Amino acid sequence: MKVDIGVNDTGRRNLSQALNKVLADTYTLYLKTQNFHWNVKGPNFQQLHLMFEGQYSALALAVDEIAERVRSLGYPALGTFTQFLALTSIQEPVGVPAATDMIKQLLADQEKITRSAHTVLVAATEAKDEVTTDLMIRRMTEHEKTAWMLRSLLEE
Repeated sequence: MKVDIGVNDTGRRNLSQALNKVLADTYTLYLKTQNFHWNVKGPNFQQLHLMFEGQYSALALAVDEIAERVRSLGYPALGTFTQFLALTSIQEPVGVPAATDMIKQLLADQEKITRSAHTVLVAATEAKDEVTTDLMIRRMTEHEKTAWMLRSLLEE
């Protein structure tokens, strides 16, 4: 059935493709953060273990929200590791990094997703898609805040 939500077909198609990239990045970061939650060790174990748990829990909710927006635009949401790996800009970790390296990687990844979300925000604004615009503003806000918290852990 035709989707008639006030965003033209080209805009919906382009936005769904861009959102699927953000979805791939978000899911990959979710998995990476959960991995770090399980495997972190060192003197800040308890603090980082709990922080990473909060972060991956928030990412799990974001994954669902982004996928549902893609579906609302009338396109399929990605849903396999193969599809995610083909699109994501998030690097998988090699081995089990030290806690400080985990923080540095997650910080860089949060900033990558912020930039990806900004690209979608610009496209959504041009397409006059206020719902996707709002979603990307909320995602950027969350990723920027998380990046700030991670960055703060690295400062002396």
